[in-house]
Amino acid sequence: MTVESYDQLAIFAVVAQERSFTRAAARLGMSQPALSRAMRQLEERLGVRLLARTTRSVAPTQAGEHLLQVIAPRFDEINSELALLSKFRDRPAGKLRITAGEHAAIAVLQPVLARLLPDHPDLSIEIIVDYGLTDIVAEGFDAGVRLGEQVAKDMIAMRIGPDMRMAVIGSPAYFSHYPKPVIPADLMAHNCITLRMPTHGGLFMWEFEKNGQALNVRIEGQLVFNNIAMRLESVLQGLGLAYMPEDVVRPYIEQGRLIRVLEDWCEPYSGYHLYYPSRRQSSPAFTLLREALRYPG
Repeated sequence: MTVESYDQLAIFAVVAQERSFTRAAARLGMSQPALSRAMRQLEERLGVRLLARTTRSVAPTQAGEHLLQVIAPRFDEINSELALLSKFRDRPAGKLRITAGEHAAIAVLQPVLARLLPDHPDLSIEIIVDYGLTDIVAEGFDAGVRLGEQVAKDMIAMRIGPDMRMAVIGSPAYFSHYPKPVIPADLMAHNCITLRMPTHGGLFMWEFEKNGQALNVRIEGQLVFNNIAMRLESVLQGLGLAYMPEDVVRPYIEQGRLIRVLEDWCEPYSGYHLYYPSRRQSSPAFTLLREALRYPG
């Protein structure tokens, strides 16, 4: 097999995983016409159609899916071994891709990267913010960050943050017009600022627990967002109640700009964990990041 054939197989693996010529071209750093030409040449050489193309999407055919299952693990092994070669360098180098939720990216990853990157100029970190439970192997990530209970059992998980608590908050202006809720069921009479979950399109339920009694409340309101900043600004403006991580709203509570309610129903839960495949061989770059994130508690 020629070197060109190996290149085309590597390109096919990325296209099949991304299911998009646009995303694959961006990931590979090549033009879409060159990528499409490589795929046509590979299909002509093999004499079988590997990709089903439409105007909006691309997906592997049955033959393409079979080929992907065969070659993807091999390319993963090759990439892992190539990454290990960096141990022969004087300093860790390379690119790492991490997926995390917005709060984890801001509260946990960003402070560590601010300390780590200035001393390691050959290290490159890509953070993809995603509320969904991403399949890090299929999507080509080195690791992900999620709450402890969300990590799949077949992954290695390492704690990178303390236990967490949520907080229900509203502004003094809002509570000048509405009574403070005493139990979670009271929220049904309030205008609540909600979060849209991308994985299934539904609204995030507010989860409560007290004395071992768990209770999930499906709330409603005039505003729905998919980020922290707009929810925080809206609750500060008195537009409704919000359910947010305690560390995000604590400064505003201390300043008197927000009032916390239902605190006795918001018990601590497992904090953020870094997770990665059990078969992954750690490169010096990944080991450096992992140890920098390790929570001392």
